[in-house]
Amino acid sequence: MRNEAQHELFVKTKTRKLFFRAAIPGAIGMLASAMYQTLDGVYVGKFLGATAFASVNLAMPFVIINFAIADLIGVGSSVPISISLGEGKKETADRIFSLSCVLIVFFGILMGLFMYILAPFFMKMMGADGEFASQAVMYLRTYAVMSPVSTMVFASDNYLRICGKIHTSMCLNIFLSVFCAVVELVFLGVFGFGIWAAAFASCLGMAITASISLLQFRKGRLALSFVRPVFSFSIVKKIFACGLPSFLNNIAGRLTSIVMNMILVRLGGQNAVSVYGVLMYADGIILPIMYGSCDSLQPAVGYNWGAGYPSRVRGIEKFCFSTSFLLCMLAFLACSFIPGFIVSSFISGEIPPYAVGAVTIFAFTYLTRWISFSTQSFMLALEKSLYATIISISMAFIFPMILLLSLEWMGLDGIWLNFPLTSLLGAILSAVILLRVRKDIMKEDNPIE
Repeated sequence: MRNEAQHELFVKTKTRKLFFRAAIPGAIGMLASAMYQTLDGVYVGKFLGATAFASVNLAMPFVIINFAIADLIGVGSSVPISISLGEGKKETADRIFSLSCVLIVFFGILMGLFMYILAPFFMKMMGADGEFASQAVMYLRTYAVMSPVSTMVFASDNYLRICGKIHTSMCLNIFLSVFCAVVELVFLGVFGFGIWAAAFASCLGMAITASISLLQFRKGRLALSFVRPVFSFSIVKKIFACGLPSFLNNIAGRLTSIVMNMILVRLGGQNAVSVYGVLMYADGIILPIMYGSCDSLQPAVGYNWGAGYPSRVRGIEKFCFSTSFLLCMLAFLACSFIPGFIVSSFISGEIPPYAVGAVTIFAFTYLTRWISFSTQSFMLALEKSLYATIISISMAFIFPMILLLSLEWMGLDGIWLNFPLTSLLGAILSAVILLRVRKDIMKEDNPIE
C-alpha cells in the first residue's frame, strides 16, 4: 500500500522545491558533521600534539573499515526500501528495514572484535613504533569496543530520510556533531584525557543519536516500521548488491590510504603522515556536504524510478550534479588561496616545508571530483550497482594504485599529484557510463496518479 504523504513529497512536489526540502537540510546536517570532523582534528593536534595527530591519521583507515559493513547495509538497504515503497510494497520495505537493523548490530560485534584483536599487528605492519604506534592502537581499540552500539547511526539517518523525516535527520546530525564537539573539548581541553577520549566522544555521540533515531520507528507513524525480522537470502543478496559500491569504495579507499601511509612513513615519517592527514581533514569538510545533498535525494530518485517517472529522476539529478559542481569549485578556491591557513589549523609547531605545496596540488582534485561523485550516487539510486561499483573501485583503488606506481619517481610530490589525476580519470570513466545508460534514463513516464 502506498504512503500518500511520501508520494506527495517525492512525486508531486516541484523538483526545485523538493531539492530545497530534501538536499539543503541533508547538506546542513552533513556540514555539521564536517565541522565536527574538522574540530576533532584541531582538538587532537592542539591539545595532544603532533604525535597524536599523526596517530589518528594512521589509525583512521582502519576505523572506517570497522564501520564499512554497517555502512554497506545502511546504503544497500535504502535503495530497495525506497523502490519497494515506490512500488507500493510496504510489507517488503518493512522486512528489509527490520532485517537490516539486526544485521548491522551483528556485524558491529564481529568487526569490533576483529579490529580490537588485530590493532597492534596493523600498526606494526604500517611501520609505526613507540608512542606513535601505541596511541594509534588505543584510538582504534576504543572505536572497536564501541562498534556494536555506534554503527547503527550510519543507517538510521538514511531510514529517516526515506520516511520523509528530512528535518529530523538534519537536527539529529546537528545534535550529533555539537554533542561530540563539546564532549571531546571537555575530555581533552578540561580533563586532559588521552587519545582514547577523542574516539570515545565520537562513539558516545553516535550511540545516543542512533538510539534516538530508532525510537522514531516504534511509534508506527512513519512509512517504515519494525516487524519481526525474518532472514531471507534474497533480501540479504539485494542489500549487499546495492551496498557493494559504497562498501568497496570504503574498503578500497582505506586500503589505498593504508598503502599511502606506509609509503609516507618511509619517505617522510610522522610529518608526512600529518600532511596527508591535513589533506584528508580538508577533504572531510567538502565531501560530507556533497554526500549530504546527493544522498538526501536518493530516496526520491529511487521512489520515482520504482514508480516509473524517469523525467522526475532526470530533474532531481540535475540539481545533484549542479550542487556538487558548485561545492567543488568553492573547495578549489579555498585550497588554492589559503593553503597556509589550512595547514596551520591542524599542525602545531614546525610545519613541514612541503605542506603548503601539497594542499595547493590537492586543490586541483576538485575541478573534476564532482562528476564521478554525482554519477556514482545516481547509478546507485537507480539500482545500477555494477556501474556504481566500477566507478567506486576505480576511484578508490585502481586509479590511485596505478598512479602510485607511475609517479613513484617523484617522491612525496607523486603522492600529492595522485589525487587530481585520479579525479580526472574518474570523470572520464563516469562520462562514458552516463552515455551508456542514457537510453534508459530518457524513456517516457508512466501516467502520474
